[in-house]
Amino acid sequence: MQNPATDTRPHYRERLAPSLWLLVTAALAGPMVSLIFVPVGSTFALILGAAVSALLVLAFVALAPVVSVEDGVLRAGRAHIDVRYLGEPLALTGEEARQARGPELPARGWHLIRGGIDGVIVVPNIDEDDPVVAWTVSTRTPDRLAAAIRASRR
Repeated sequence: MQNPATDTRPHYRERLAPSLWLLVTAALAGPMVSLIFVPVGSTFALILGAAVSALLVLAFVALAPVVSVEDGVLRAGRAHIDVRYLGEPLALTGEEARQARGPELPARGWHLIRGGIDGVIVVPNIDEDDPVVAWTVSTRTPDRLAAAIRASRR
């Protein structure tokens, strides 16, 4: 007897890692720490500065939220919702995305917005028992995330 393999691959997965400029800025903390500890010893100061730079960059990347659509569930950071409770996703970029993140941001919505990421997806929540009216999530590829939500509902 043959067991059919289930497809457990995520339909979509993206880590909302900080931009390169933010990582460079975080790495610049290392030389500043080195300057403070030069009176203690130059070798110690260099090692400590390099360690601080590396730890900050690793922390920024490791702690970045993940957006995924997998097994019929949209996960955005620590929050998740079954896609059957979501309406038609709206993928936005440019000025439309700026409006969706700003003046048009629903007060009763759930938001995962990251600076430096232009795209955004707005998905209405059609669950009548949920006080959240819409999910607004930053993404670098809003069209792909919207397509993954649509495909996962089938």
